[in-house]
This record gives sequence, structure tokens and C-alpha cells, in this order.
Amino acid sequence: MADLPDTPLSRRRFLKGAALASASLSLGPHFVFGKTGPDRLMKRPMGRLGFEATTLGLGGQSSLQWTPADEDPVRIILKAFDLGINYYDTSNVYGPSQSNYGKAFRELHLVPGRPGYNERLRRSFFLTTKTMIRFGKGGWKKEGLWNWTDGAQGSTTVDDIRRTLSLVFGDGQGAYPKGAYVDMVLVHALESPADIEAVYEGYGNPDPKAEHIGALATLVDFRDGTNLTGLNPKEERLLRHIGFSAHASPATTMEMIQRDHRGVLDGLLVAINANDRMNFSMQLNAIPVAAANNIGIIAMKVFADGAMYSKPATWTSRADMLVRTVGSPALPSRRLVEYSLTTPGVHTAVIGIGHIDSDSAACQLEQNLLAAQVEPAALGADDRRAIEELAHSAKEGKTNYFQAAAQPLGSPRSPTASQRMRGERRTARIEWHTAYAGDEPLVRYEIWRDGRKMAETAHKPQSRLNTPFAFEEALVDRSAHRYRVVAVDGAGRTAGTEELELPNI
Repeated sequence: MADLPDTPLSRRRFLKGAALASASLSLGPHFVFGKTGPDRLMKRPMGRLGFEATTLGLGGQSSLQWTPADEDPVRIILKAFDLGINYYDTSNVYGPSQSNYGKAFRELHLVPGRPGYNERLRRSFFLTTKTMIRFGKGGWKKEGLWNWTDGAQGSTTVDDIRRTLSLVFGDGQGAYPKGAYVDMVLVHALESPADIEAVYEGYGNPDPKAEHIGALATLVDFRDGTNLTGLNPKEERLLRHIGFSAHASPATTMEMIQRDHRGVLDGLLVAINANDRMNFSMQLNAIPVAAANNIGIIAMKVFADGAMYSKPATWTSRADMLVRTVGSPALPSRRLVEYSLTTPGVHTAVIGIGHIDSDSAACQLEQNLLAAQVEPAALGADDRRAIEELAHSAKEGKTNYFQAAAQPLGSPRSPTASQRMRGERRTARIEWHTAYAGDEPLVRYEIWRDGRKMAETAHKPQSRLNTPFAFEEALVDRSAHRYRVVAVDGAGRTAGTEELELPNI
């Protein structure tokens, strides 16, 4: 992708403001970072998305969704473009967020077919939206789903795709111009087995006559310009990539990726901040699986939606709940940004902006952008632990209201023992699926037979459900045996399976 067109005047202002902020100790250490702004913004290749994203992306919530009377959401978007940010986030469930992008895009000449359309600029940035509707067809009577619409966009995934294009590029009433597209649609907030079953409905074999067709099969049609589902009769190509987002459950997140035998999931938006390991950890479970599949990984909830600071640890629902200051003396915002962006596998972080300011030191957008100029491996393990200790001081670490509760190291899942005879040669085979990590990473698995450790194998992320871990050994006897598989974490803790009986032959 091409770089954004240069805007030297705005960049000089940014660099000058950053330098002044760094020199102004009277503002306190939580406002300034002791360095000037970058000559060029850092970018990272986003897995198989084929795009290099700036390490800070503009989140679609905060003042873009719940706009205080004295903030202008369009100016926030325009300033992000002016500073060179090239990853943008919004959603069909973020109220006026998409309409605010539409207003900004008209000022930037980003509407196809209108006079002055800047196609080069459009190709230079990445726009992601989201749907919380689990089905392209049917599905509403199924129970146990987080299947949400605000009532304005219809009731199917197709409705959401078209609504996004209309609000961002069209008339806001359903029409959109030829050539309009979004770079990625995420199936938003997948948190339960029912959600997974719903979105995968018809994925392996789309049938236009089916009563229910899930979001994935639907999105593939609108990505590829096909009509295998019968839901895209004009064979439109309205999106380029498909992904999903996850807040609470690493287990659900991992299974969503592991079931994707066709490899259509290109992106994951995932909650990750410095209180992650106090909960069921995304960084120790789900993110490694996404990275192993070369998925573009976008961090969210860097500040726990403001709960690291003055906001209650609950879902934001009003403009007066927004945090519009930069960090705090006890918990510098810079450290939290650095933590998420040095989590192995993360490519960029989307952060909602409550306030922009002509004073660089008070501008959330500029300060977060400065903090995001960090290399993936810039912090060592001790640095990250120190930031975790800082974050634990916020509400005693109970900030991640959106994340599943902590659990201890789990035992290897779905273990089986089988055997075969080839002539006189007897071979035992033990299979298992990945254990879930607690607050330390998984290190290895030990295989025990009849109370003795026989072997061990290093843990690695399990990419697919159809590729479990396996251990084989030749047996010289025909007796019965008992096997166990034991997971071991970085603290030396263990969790083992029940004994698996291998009968005699």
C-alpha cells in the first residue's frame, strides 16, 4: 500500500508540539514522554492482511460514538489523517460513528464518483467495520446468541454490510456509490460456543435453499464477488478481508480460529492490556494461536475503556463517562500503550479518542501516537512485569470487566489413547488438544506411562482442531498400560489428564 500524501505543515506542528511537551516538566511526567515526535510513524506488517499499519489506529468509539457537546468527532478523524495514522476502526453498533466517518471522508474527497475523488488516498489506509449479526439469513430464533442490532440496519449480515457503505460513502439512507468498499468486516464480540456455531452455519457447503446461513459464508460471497449463498445476486465485492473480535473468552477465540479450515479469517481484534494476566489471559492463549495462523492482530481495551483511570469498570453508555485527559501521575498512559504493543503477535492498537487539543501535552491523540512508536520487542519480561504492577494499582487490577475471570493452568484437553499392530510391531499413540494457560505461559507437555515419565514435547500454539498434539511409541509387550499427559507452565506448575487405559493385546 502507498503511504499517505505528505502534509509537511501539519507534521512540523506535530513534531514541534511533541518537542515542547517533552521539555515541559511542569505538566508532570504522566503528560510527557521525554522524546520528540517521530520523523516517520512506525508501521508493522499485519500478517496475511498484506498491509503495513501504523502502530496506533483510531478507535471508532469514545467521542466518535458518544460525542460530548464540546468535542467534534469529524475533527478527530481529520487530525488522525493529518498525523499519518492509517488504520481506522468503526462498527454498525457504534451509534453515529460510521456517519462521522462519512462526514470526514467527504472533506477528504474519499467518496467514489464524487468530484475530486482521491483514489490514491483511499488505497493508503485501512478501514475496518463490524457486525454483531450472526446470520446472513435466518437465525434469529436460535437461543444463546449475542446477536445484536440497534434496529436501524435490518436483521442480517448483508444489511450491516450495506449500511456501513451507505453511512460512510453513500447517502446514509441505504444507497452507496459504485467502487465503495471496506477493507475488513469483523464479526464482533464472539464469546460463546453458540456464537461460533451460528457464524459457521453453512460455511463448509453454502446452500441457497438453507433456512439458516451464517455470517462467514455470507461475508465470503461479498468478499469474492460470488453468490454461493444466494444472498449476493449482483455478485458485488464490497469488502476485502474478514475477521472477528473477542473480549472475554480465549477458549472461544481459539476455537473460532482453529475451526477455520478454509483460512478466510485474516484479522483478530482482541482485548489486551496490562491487567490481562489477572484474568483468563488472551496473550497466553488466544493471541499465540492467531499469530501461528499469520492473522493480523489488533489490540483493543488498552486502557480498559478508561477503567484504568476515572471511569467505572463497566460498559460505557454516555458521553459523560468518557475519560478525556491523558493518563494520571500514578499510571502514565504511555506505559499501557507500550505494554499492548509489545505483546508478542500484536501489530497495532486501536484507541478511542475522547479529546484532541492544540496543546500537544493535553491531546490524547498526539500523546497516544507518541507512545505507540515502540518496537515489538522493546520491552523485556521485567519491564512488562513492572507495567503490570502499575496497572494492578488501578481498581486493584479489577478493570477488565469485559474479560473472563482468571483460571488456573488447565490439563490437556480431549486426550485419547489408541494402538495398532503391524505384524509383530505394536505402537501406542496418544493425542490431545491444547491446554489453557493460567497466568504463566505453557512450556511443555509430559507423557507418562504406568507412573513413569516417558517423554516430553514443547508446547506450541495449536493452529487447527484437526491437528492435535500426538505422541507415539513402540511397545515391546502386549500388556495393558496407563497413560497420562501433563501440561507444565513457566512457573513449573502442572495439570494432568485422567489416566488413559490402553488395553492388552
